[in-house]
Amino acid sequence: MNESDTRLKLIDPVLKSKWNVNKQIFTEYYFTDGEIVVRGNITARKKPKKADYLLMRSRDLPLAIVEAKDTGHSVGAGLQQAMDYAMALDVPFAYSTNGKGFIEHDFTTGMERSIAMEDFPGPDELWSRWLAHKGISDGAAERTVSAPYHYGQDGMSPRYYQRNAINRTIEAVANGNKRILLVMATGTGKTYTAFQIVHRLRDAGAAKKVLYLADRNILVDQTIDGDFKSLKKVTTKVEGRKLDPAFEVYFSLYQQLVGENGEEIFRAFERSFFDLIIIDECHRGSAADDSAWRKILDYFDEAIQVGMTATPKETKDVSNIDYFGEPVYTYSLKQGIEDGFLAPYKVVRPKLNVDVYGFRPEAGTMDDNGLQIENRVYEKQDFDRDLVIKERTEEVAKKVTQFLKETDRYSKTIVFCVDINHAERMRQALVNENSDIVAEHPTYIMRITGNSKEGKAQLDNFMDPDEKYPAVVTTSKLLTTGVNCKTCKVIALDNLFGEQGMTEFKQIIGRGTRICEPYGKLYFTILDFRDASRLFADPSFDGEPAQIFEPAPDGPMVPDEDEPVSPPYVPTDDTDRTSNPGDDKPHSKYYVHGIDVHIVSERVEYYSTNGDLITESLRDYTRKNIRGEYDSLDHFLVAWNAESKKQAIIDELKEHGVFLEELRRESGQDEMSDFDLICHIAYDQKPLTRSERVNNVKKKGYLYEYAGLAHDVLETLLDKYATSNLVDLDDTRVLDLEEFRKFGSPMKIVKAFGGKQEFICAAQTLEDALYTA
Repeated sequence: MNESDTRLKLIDPVLKSKWNVNKQIFTEYYFTDGEIVVRGNITARKKPKKADYLLMRSRDLPLAIVEAKDTGHSVGAGLQQAMDYAMALDVPFAYSTNGKGFIEHDFTTGMERSIAMEDFPGPDELWSRWLAHKGISDGAAERTVSAPYHYGQDGMSPRYYQRNAINRTIEAVANGNKRILLVMATGTGKTYTAFQIVHRLRDAGAAKKVLYLADRNILVDQTIDGDFKSLKKVTTKVEGRKLDPAFEVYFSLYQQLVGENGEEIFRAFERSFFDLIIIDECHRGSAADDSAWRKILDYFDEAIQVGMTATPKETKDVSNIDYFGEPVYTYSLKQGIEDGFLAPYKVVRPKLNVDVYGFRPEAGTMDDNGLQIENRVYEKQDFDRDLVIKERTEEVAKKVTQFLKETDRYSKTIVFCVDINHAERMRQALVNENSDIVAEHPTYIMRITGNSKEGKAQLDNFMDPDEKYPAVVTTSKLLTTGVNCKTCKVIALDNLFGEQGMTEFKQIIGRGTRICEPYGKLYFTILDFRDASRLFADPSFDGEPAQIFEPAPDGPMVPDEDEPVSPPYVPTDDTDRTSNPGDDKPHSKYYVHGIDVHIVSERVEYYSTNGDLITESLRDYTRKNIRGEYDSLDHFLVAWNAESKKQAIIDELKEHGVFLEELRRESGQDEMSDFDLICHIAYDQKPLTRSERVNNVKKKGYLYEYAGLAHDVLETLLDKYATSNLVDLDDTRVLDLEEFRKFGSPMKIVKAFGGKQEFICAAQTLEDALYTA
């Protein structure tokens, strides 16, 4: 039996006898969307991952993965694949079967065993084994981990990694843990995950009163009106000094509960008032041990506290892990891109001459405001912080505009600047470069910073995919977090990253990682003017969070002696004044103009499958991936000639990131077949066009072996090959095409060859002649 027959006749009856087919058995379970690959302006998706069977105790409480193979395979042939999927989906039991028996891998014990078909375990048995492994024995704990998810009218179900995060958190609570840390990349749905945690713990009776803490109004408002809207009747936002105990879910800013003058408004609640506290973006205010905001968490220390962040802060002074413990679940940017849930990026790195070679004024030079400029070499980390070169700002604006004109001038774009003053000067420079649009639409370019009411008023329009304006915004710090602009396609970096730069860098990159396919947003471009993309190579950019320090016994935090040297100091506030470390007096910037500033070089880098930035064309990328599957021309030819269905090889290569149609469009090789394109790109073989191959076959007289209708059909088949990307000539479905209707029905055509098998044999011989020509 083939795999489909094996599943239908041998495997399905066994599973249906033990598991509920409507509620517990999920077949062909796709759990990723397929990685998006971008080269140039071309994008394509790899094949998504799917499990043959996912078995659930109840919806979104998974217990087992079953991978099926046909009866020609051994019973354990699919076990490693099942284990790989089970580890990704956080499933405790993995099975492989060929319809004659099962092999079980038990992740709770590490043991494997053979099982007869009729002895396949049911949901109650696997649930009991899982509970015993987790140490969950009392009824309250079991009710907690069994609490149902919330499904709205749209029936939305969590993605696999969200479910993993939710289930891990619920398990931790059931086991008595009070401090829990979740690390999830920006754009992966942390607030939706938080909502499901709140819903399930409330349903289980483990938490009635909930506090959701954030440090920005936009984060609170988006969450109340978004993922938490189903709880709106029992939700309140803490405002002013009035605290209404009648509600059940409270949203508040840290600042609101602490009070402007340290009134500590939170003490109006009893210490035991809240059962559960969700700390959004916990890498910020509450992370520091001496933070005024930590008082809130310390005061409500009886509550379950769940910290959520994309960027856990681990420095010599601040540690999330020290407070919350190791993350119960981590879902990284790299994993999100690999799964196809997050957008990949390409990086364009223009190099300005003053950034590469530095700028040194002549001794005694005065700036535009009559200040004598300090006589030293100014480099890229100094520009717009200590010294402002008017032409440098204009050159950056010109490059950003050039990129938008070459792609899409209405792409949602964020330009990150050093401070508010720089953001305003950048806005003016961009306006001058785009005056044709600005004359008709003044809000095409806006500055959105903390001190701009007009700019902040446009923030919702910028985030709305259906609003065209503003398209380009300049900012400093305000848009680094909390801005859910799904259609943001361009991020320009002309800012600086100081000692805490990695956290801010991750947050900024997160502004572009959301995918919005209906609006054509599948990837985003980073225009890096300050060499910030060097941080991509830092192992801490997307590695597992690791604690940097440990508390010394009865003493202060002690930094690691091997801690790397911090980058140059950069101010962290959104102001136009700067000060050096240890210098209590702010100093003015110098402003100069009339300097020659131009781009001296430019490099384009792409996100690779292993998470690195590489400089690589689509052609090089294709070549590498083909050779990864077939290391030599001989190996490829053996595989090609041995495969009766050539499309299977094309499909397999596509699963590994080989996109021949995209390469054909980019290179303009429309006349080349997939076979010749592969041989030419990967193995440097001289290609033939489809027409050349057809003419070679006709010259050999192959068609003369047939007469009448059979001859005409084969000749039409060759003509079809010459004018299209037809791969398998022996596919009988080709006979349904318009070109063959003049010969009659497909049945009549194959009868001209003596039958269906005789037609397939003739077409395969013709195909072999084409590829050996």
